[in-house]
Amino acid sequence: MKIYDITPLISEEMAVFPGDQKFSRNVSMDCAKSDHLTLSSIQTTVHLGAHTDAPNHYHRDGVGIDQRPLETYLGPCQVIHVKQPRGSRLYPKDIADKKITCERVLFRTDSFPDPNKWNGDFVSLSAELIEYLAKKSVILVGIDTPSVDLADDKELLSHNAIFKNNMAILEGIILDQIKEGVYILSALPLKIKDADASPVRAVLIDGGVFGKNK
Repeated sequence: MKIYDITPLISEEMAVFPGDQKFSRNVSMDCAKSDHLTLSSIQTTVHLGAHTDAPNHYHRDGVGIDQRPLETYLGPCQVIHVKQPRGSRLYPKDIADKKITCERVLFRTDSFPDPNKWNGDFVSLSAELIEYLAKKSVILVGIDTPSVDLADDKELLSHNAIFKNNMAILEGIILDQIKEGVYILSALPLKIKDADASPVRAVLIDGGVFGKNK
């Protein structure tokens, strides 16, 4: 069994959506400075690095992340590789040759290569693809970019399709070293009351009852 960490390193260099709150860490006590312990606090957007969006982030009737069922973020998962032009959306035709085998699907687009450098022309999903996956009984969609929608999409077409179908979102993951195949996903959100998202430590487990991806 092998564990793949698909979470980018959180630091003050990490890129966030323009205008959002960047990560910062304030160290109030430090063992390296002869204090008896190290103590620090952080300030950040909750949409940081690998994170799960809550429905109240994109719909007025949505609930906070603390009310989402944990089993959605833990279980069998399928990684799919796609190659699309920068700034485009993925449609059902783009994965027509892929058989959906899991309730959780992660898309590797390689269109946001550096978590510390913002590029707004990343690949996103389409509402049509969300509807297609919902019909395949998918309960979570993930992507290796900051959003399932285009960076400048104010209508949030894919987010709203996800809300309509009561699906979950995992964004900002790192998949550049992950082969296509079936894994166990663990991306449990923090239990933050009414929060619109939560950072997660997202990992993929390869092996065990699912065998090893070749």
